[in-house]
Amino acid sequence: MENLSFPVISLEKINGEEREATMAMIHDACENWGFFELVNHGIPHELLDTVEKLTKEHYKKCMEQRFKELVVSKGLENVSSEIKDMDWESTFFLRHLPQSNMAQISDLDDDYRKVMKEFALRLEKLAEELLDLLCENLGLEKGYLKKVFYGGKGPNFGTKVSNYPPCPKPDLIKGLRAHTDAGGIILLFQDDKVSGLQLLKDGQWVDVPPMRHSIVVNLGDQLEVITNGKYKSVLHRVIAQRDGARMSLASFYNPGNDAVIYPAPELVKGGNEENQVYPKFVFDDYMKLYVGLKFQAKEPRFELMKNVDNKISMDAIVNA
Repeated sequence: MENLSFPVISLEKINGEEREATMAMIHDACENWGFFELVNHGIPHELLDTVEKLTKEHYKKCMEQRFKELVVSKGLENVSSEIKDMDWESTFFLRHLPQSNMAQISDLDDDYRKVMKEFALRLEKLAEELLDLLCENLGLEKGYLKKVFYGGKGPNFGTKVSNYPPCPKPDLIKGLRAHTDAGGIILLFQDDKVSGLQLLKDGQWVDVPPMRHSIVVNLGDQLEVITNGKYKSVLHRVIAQRDGARMSLASFYNPGNDAVIYPAPELVKGGNEENQVYPKFVFDDYMKLYVGLKFQAKEPRFELMKNVDNKISMDAIVNA
């Protein structure tokens, strides 16, 4: 389903006369969509074009044949019933923070490494700018979200590089099954010609429109917790396409492993803990749980994390 009201926001207006209206658009998107699409975001179009070109070349050179062999080995071309335990995607992961893994990925050429390093630095800066804008909209002190994400050793930041090749049975296998993202704020640079990304809004799947040089932003589970549910992570999925290959680079700016996540006191009604809907936990503990429950509803994950809330409280008392 297409929806022309999907929030598209020009970030350059944040510094002009339209700042108030732009901030209101961001706030509305975070409250009611969990997603928005940024244009005029400050990342050079030439850089984005180079990232796209080299990403598609890398897939052709290094990953396409491997994916074809996987499809044959799993018998995916001839499936006759819905596949619920696999996705029609070819991926690898680049870690940027706290330490880069790019030097350890042997099939990346030097040009690609160099470009992806610059791309990551630009996205890191944009993610931190957006977190401060969210703080302003929420009435939190500037830098609050960055501080929470920092933990003791700094945030986690990495890029999932995905390609979604043409699929002969798109009605039987998803490009990526429906899920919410576990982390903080996600910045997506996606193919502008081949669609497929959808989010769930008001019980209906809505297309996220592919736009040239845009960055799609969505909120992860941790921001839902920190905002005490004022902003929410949203179910989304990728629909495989019969024609056309889709490129997707999703960059996850997440809390550090040891970051303690809990609702901001300013966002808990009356400062009363009884109005704190979400638990307190260490981010790494949440990620360990998420790995096995990614494609299930988020609410049971939050409930399970309440079991470790008391342990964190006791540890804080012991270490005080």
